[in-house]
Amino acid sequence: MEEKLNEDTSQIKYLKFKDIFAYSFGLFGFYLFVGLLNTYQAEFFGMLGADIAIVGVIVLVVKIVTVIFDPIVGNLIDKTDTKYGKLKPFIAITAIPLAILTVVMFIPGITPKDSFSKAGLYVYVTVVTFFWTLLMTLGDVPSQGIASVLTPNPTEKTNVISLSNTLKSVGLVACAGIMPFVCMIVPGGNPGFVGTGVVSGMEYFVTSIVISVLGGGLFLLIFFINKERVPYKAEKMSFKTMFETVKGNKPLLLVVVSCLLGFGRQIQAGMGIQAATAYTGNPSLVLVVGMSCGIGAMLGMAVMPVLIKKFDEKKTYIGVSIYGFVISTISYVVFFFNKELYTLLPLLFLLGFQFCIVNIMPMVMVADCIDYYEHKTGHRTEGASYAILTLVIKLTLAMGTALGLIVVGLSGYDPNVIESSAKTQETIHLAYAFLPGLFGLLSIFPIFKYDLVGEKKLTIARELEERRKSAAAPEVSEPEPEAV
Repeated sequence: MEEKLNEDTSQIKYLKFKDIFAYSFGLFGFYLFVGLLNTYQAEFFGMLGADIAIVGVIVLVVKIVTVIFDPIVGNLIDKTDTKYGKLKPFIAITAIPLAILTVVMFIPGITPKDSFSKAGLYVYVTVVTFFWTLLMTLGDVPSQGIASVLTPNPTEKTNVISLSNTLKSVGLVACAGIMPFVCMIVPGGNPGFVGTGVVSGMEYFVTSIVISVLGGGLFLLIFFINKERVPYKAEKMSFKTMFETVKGNKPLLLVVVSCLLGFGRQIQAGMGIQAATAYTGNPSLVLVVGMSCGIGAMLGMAVMPVLIKKFDEKKTYIGVSIYGFVISTISYVVFFFNKELYTLLPLLFLLGFQFCIVNIMPMVMVADCIDYYEHKTGHRTEGASYAILTLVIKLTLAMGTALGLIVVGLSGYDPNVIESSAKTQETIHLAYAFLPGLFGLLSIFPIFKYDLVGEKKLTIARELEERRKSAAAPEVSEPEPEAV
């Protein structure tokens, strides 16, 4: 450690392969849960007789009501000081309960059409979604926040956030690949990827079990393997102090406003299966449709560190957002003239590239904002900062999902009918392909004022490391004068 204290922190390698693997696949595991609900929750309850648009509104209302829990978790994190760190304990206590409640969400016998009125069904959706969202928040805030303390090296931090969020994006769509395999093994189920019928309640249930076991196990890797390397001290903060702390962090506020303005980028998250069914007449092809965007997004996330290194975060954010708007517009226009899948998939692939902005850039920027605030005030607030970020992401995801499902409801889509009219296809394509690019364009305006890039960011990192070295150095006492 003596050698490291004398080196520039930007030149030291802190992370080993196991650290990167554990965090990346831990985040993948956690987002298996999120992806399952984003993709199949509305469709599952629609199959049981609920109106998909109403389910979307319920999800939005629940997310808005439960956002108060994000700052609560953030406040708890910043007060915590254990031998495991201040973030990892929350991951440990979340994994198993979240897995159990995910299975409960998809129990087919709890909500049959002939046993509950629609009102009762909506009450059930609301209650289960409420408690699931609370547990999700308890795991989401620390799993995002721990990225800022895995290493003090800003380059390593950007790289691990990029890789982990690539796998996070894979986790969001992986359930669409798991479901067809489940359909092949469940007696009487659809014949996997070539199935054209409506997915049964038992198939949803078995899928939720598979994802809960796999996701929970992977999520716990973060607790057992990762270390919190950036030093901190536990601080007691009132909610007033916490929000004042965030208010005083101008770069963080710009990131928050940008995320809110770009909420429509999240529309795709909640309507993948509806889009696949409308486009192809085959709900099992949700993986093909989703992965077309997903592969583009993963490519974007893979090259994101290169783009940031060459152009910085600000220029990359603005450039990729403008690119997304252009491709979204082209995709929307082309679809009116040619609705064939072979034309649509390449456009969706190109469209997906812009989603690296949604999945990576806020995480990178907030990690830098935390360093900025520590440099400015001497206080390090991972809990508060990432609580605000996850709160905003939750809101934007809920708003985007609700908007997408409302458009689906207005389009005339029926989950029990696999053939869609041209009008339904065009309306769903508007939400799935065009609106994300439009909202992405709106999101760039606050970023024009974001200046935490380049030499300023590196200077902050170097000066913070010098402060930590000074604080860690033992005091040398003056020798007492000899007696005469």
